[in-house]
Amino acid sequence: MLGPIFLREAAVVPKRPKTYLGRGIYVLAMFMLLCTGYLVLDGSRTLSTSSDSARFGGWMFTLLAPLQLLVLTSLAAVGSASSVAQEKDRRTLILLLLTRLTGFEIVGGKLAATLLAPLAMLACGLPLFLCLPFLGGVSPSQVFGVFAVTAASILLAGTVGTVVGMWREKTFQAIALTVLFLLMYVGLGELIVDNIAGMPEVVQLSLSPLRALAAAASPMAALSPVTAAGITSFVIVTLVVSIALLILGVFKVRVWNPSREVRFKAPEPESSAELETEREVASWKVREPRRVWNNPILWREIRTWAYGRKVIFIRVAFACLFALIAGVIFTQIQSGDALERAGRIGRAIPSVTIPLTVLGVISLVLVNALAVNAVTGERDGLALDLLLVTDLSPAEFVFGKLLGVLYVAKEMIVLPLLLVVYLAISDVVTVENACYLILGGMLLYFFVAMLGVHSGLNHVAGRTATLASLGTVFFLCVGIAICMTIMVSFRGAFQLQLAPFLVMILGGGAALFASLGWRNPSSAIFLASFSLPLVTFYAITQFLLQTDHLYVFFAITVGYVFTTAAMMIPALSEFDVSLERDRGAAGDSA
Repeated sequence: MLGPIFLREAAVVPKRPKTYLGRGIYVLAMFMLLCTGYLVLDGSRTLSTSSDSARFGGWMFTLLAPLQLLVLTSLAAVGSASSVAQEKDRRTLILLLLTRLTGFEIVGGKLAATLLAPLAMLACGLPLFLCLPFLGGVSPSQVFGVFAVTAASILLAGTVGTVVGMWREKTFQAIALTVLFLLMYVGLGELIVDNIAGMPEVVQLSLSPLRALAAAASPMAALSPVTAAGITSFVIVTLVVSIALLILGVFKVRVWNPSREVRFKAPEPESSAELETEREVASWKVREPRRVWNNPILWREIRTWAYGRKVIFIRVAFACLFALIAGVIFTQIQSGDALERAGRIGRAIPSVTIPLTVLGVISLVLVNALAVNAVTGERDGLALDLLLVTDLSPAEFVFGKLLGVLYVAKEMIVLPLLLVVYLAISDVVTVENACYLILGGMLLYFFVAMLGVHSGLNHVAGRTATLASLGTVFFLCVGIAICMTIMVSFRGAFQLQLAPFLVMILGGGAALFASLGWRNPSSAIFLASFSLPLVTFYAITQFLLQTDHLYVFFAITVGYVFTTAAMMIPALSEFDVSLERDRGAAGDSA
């Protein structure tokens, strides 16, 4: 029913070793988080009573449920968008359109094929979640409600990624618009629920995936028929929206593709008279050649539409998201709720920290995706092989790509920094802390850009490079925060928390080393991989404790500058790039 695209993927996926490796790592990571929480809690007090066990099971369930939703929906969205974009970069989608395959077999088959991985991970995590009711505090109906909300969200994320990938031509456009559309969908749902008074709870849950997940994870979900109806309505609304988007993609796939950017050449003249006529007609279009800078890579990135003309849509979408978050922050400042007291007496953490952090993480992800596509686009277009045989130096290529990426993504960098300046003018943050934020933000933007170029140079398949690079950013932003949340929530002596803390940090460092040192491991990469999670954990903890922020800025500067140098120096000296000799094997396994 879904066509040969899905059948081929369903037949090949069980033969790939990384299929079972990915599922095993996902379940193992969830199990390690559960064990870490148990070890930390057991160090302070034993689970001697049923109430302690129920309290622990309920807390871990509320931690793992949103983490699972975030990980799997991100994988579905980015994976589906990059999978379709990879077909376009390799010109294989045009071949599919020339066959007798229907639009549903192409779009629906591609969607079902890309959803195999996240849905399989979701199914593998079900036995682990069903073990939590044995601890108490969690009922099986809560588990199935959370999994229903998560499955519906995965379907919506994959549908948006597939349809946007069919619509847009460039990989960066597909990934960026997918992320922005999903975030705007969530943000608009929250905005509607917050600003419309008297809205029924069923309607509120149907419009907001975050509220639906929180309601499904709540112990009252099994007791309240209204909450159960709201979760059911959310699943139905999400399915309707996904089906509507899928129908749009099915009817538009042959309208959007091949893109108008694909120009067909005119037929060759058959006689000398036709050739002379053609020259006379075209003579008036002759113009002076454009002067190229000393660094042609940088010139192409800045002076041409290297990532497609439709990149303006990404800037507009990001500007809309920025306006939404800036409106929330402005409302908090005007209402006097810009500051909320922290746990320590006399200290205060701005309540605008969360929306500002969300905007910063989104911009970091977009810059990183653009940097990856800057290299993988050259490889998929078979231009990287030609560049390597020219007299371009490694410094010209690397710095040309880095500066070009930062220029193209200038709106995604400048707008969050301007928001920090506004917070300083409004006395929400001090001038000193604003300087730390601006300098630290610029450092992080350069780091994620270099991380994207590094992943693009070391991974042959564009989809693998994108997932590896974005996975690293995700771990540093979310994984460390989860580790910090566990350590802070279960208070106890440090010597009791040291063992599980080292397990999480060392495990994350090993995964980071596997990503950064995939082809060219070195002692610098090894040291950076195991020190960067520790530095990030220290910076987040010191910020929450509201100590001197100079320590936070200094730690981030040392850790991320060293990691950036560890990735940049081999690229400038050796310039070892994965080329055609690995492409066949990597392409088959991607």
